[in-house]
Amino acid sequence: MFTGFVVMFLSTLMFAFGSSYGMLWFARALQGIGSACTSTSGMGMLAQAYPDDAERGSAMGIALGGLALGVLIGPPYGGVLYGWAGKELPFILLAFLALLDGSLQFLALQPKIDRGEPEGSGIKTLISDPYIIVAAGSITIGNLGIAMLEPSLPLWMMESWQASSFERGAAFIPASISYLIGTNIFGPLAHKIGRWLSGFIGLVVIGFCLLMIPSAESVKGLIIPHFFMGFSIGMIDASMFPMMGYIVDKRHVGVYGSIYAIADAAFCFAFALGPFFSGPLVRSMGFAGMLYLIAAVNFLYAPLMFLLRNLPEKIPAKESETAVDGNAINYEKIEGVTGVANQNSVINDHYHYEINPDWN
Repeated sequence: MFTGFVVMFLSTLMFAFGSSYGMLWFARALQGIGSACTSTSGMGMLAQAYPDDAERGSAMGIALGGLALGVLIGPPYGGVLYGWAGKELPFILLAFLALLDGSLQFLALQPKIDRGEPEGSGIKTLISDPYIIVAAGSITIGNLGIAMLEPSLPLWMMESWQASSFERGAAFIPASISYLIGTNIFGPLAHKIGRWLSGFIGLVVIGFCLLMIPSAESVKGLIIPHFFMGFSIGMIDASMFPMMGYIVDKRHVGVYGSIYAIADAAFCFAFALGPFFSGPLVRSMGFAGMLYLIAAVNFLYAPLMFLLRNLPEKIPAKESETAVDGNAINYEKIEGVTGVANQNSVINDHYHYEINPDWN
């Protein structure tokens, strides 16, 4: 996380003082690296700090709400300061804010190494788990619609009703506000109603919102579909990010760096696909046709959420030797015990005995 702060600080200064396309491109790429360090480690720290599944969902909802708040504040903040003092001032102030954040990290998050922590499942093992693939795919599909709209909607608004620059920027504000609301509501609520159900409803609602957008004749016509789209994306993110940690707890080793690298990559993958494919799709199918296609993808993917309703437990064969409180246990060496359930029972017995030798 601290490394991410350093990279973000440097990239922000490069934005402030860079003047060439190459320099700004490099600053943008560097910013992505810093963001990946921060978000992956941050979500992993939350998952470790809140082992209770319900508390973890609430904490991650608040964290995702912080992401929404940044997206909400960023455009007006940058626009006002840019118009008042030029390009440099917004980024200089952000650099000082990053410096303050890094100082607080240095004081509050004292680094240490836990030698007794078990080695986590590798990314190769995690991405071979179909339940992780389904959860990560829902994050990508859920964010794909808004990622497609970001580059194409302002152009369509200009062509359809000669929308002003203010209208083009304001069109996304309802989605940012509702995303902030949705993540904070469904952080704890998704655990109660079922995260699979929250994801299913979110994907379906996004599909209907995408179908409504081409019929809008003014920026007012975009308020309702954008509001419910942002709210539904918040439902999906606030349910699937904790779900990824829950899948690791139930089916793998409870170390979270790799799983939230996958979750963050799934989130970013949507915003990489969106600008890349929106232009060709609009040229070949038209703006409405593109949105109908993405809506169909949401509708078709939504039933896969039912696979997450009841997760089977699994202990990967390659991870048969797992550390429990620093004591390695080899399933294959537990004599006279067969079956995963019985092996788990023996491991639990060992765990309780290590805590309380009088436990029988």
